[in-house]
Amino acid sequence: MRILLTEDNIALADGLSAILRGTGHAVDVVHDGASANAVIAAENFDLVILDLNLPEMDGLDVLRAMRARQNQAAVLILTARGTPEERVKGLDLGADDYLIKPFDIAEFEARVRVLLRRQAGLRSATVGFGGISFDLNSRTFSSGDIPLDIPARELGLLEILFMRAGKVVAKEAIIQSLTAFDDDISANAIEQYVSRLRKRLSPYGLTVKTARGIGYYLDKLPEAS
Repeated sequence: MRILLTEDNIALADGLSAILRGTGHAVDVVHDGASANAVIAAENFDLVILDLNLPEMDGLDVLRAMRARQNQAAVLILTARGTPEERVKGLDLGADDYLIKPFDIAEFEARVRVLLRRQAGLRSATVGFGGISFDLNSRTFSSGDIPLDIPARELGLLEILFMRAGKVVAKEAIIQSLTAFDDDISANAIEQYVSRLRKRLSPYGLTVKTARGIGYYLDKLPEAS
């Protein structure tokens, strides 16, 4: 999943982004409201983590502008402004959840997982397709009780396709979901990841098919007659 973290406390931003990247997410970080507003208008994110006390543009104004553009990314507000009036205002403007500083890191991680699961339209933390299942909490794939050993980039690609199984995902959307501002993945690299992933999925009755000129989609292999 691709996440935008907007936090003007550099140390906190560094710590939270390291935690999110450690669980395999592509994370972009900005430190002021004007930059957040510009980035949200130009890029697609699954989740925006938004501080309220931001320089240049208040977090609530960023949220207001975001929802006015019909941007439906999930929003988790982080703030020391924890009065009921502030929380109600943020929720009314379209925030999905609120976390008051200081907060417990385990609770932060849990709220991120819940919002990403909700964003994907899922009630359960476990999703199955073909011969494998995906645990959204641990972000691991398994066949029965046996975990699949998949390198990070291929794992990210499989997660994107798995969460949209049977539906074509544009190559540009895959690249954007797998990368942050400081990353660079070419279309040729995506093709290599797809090729390797096909070999890994074949024993489980799955494959990655190409929608020529558009992108890729996860599908089941035809059963042998």
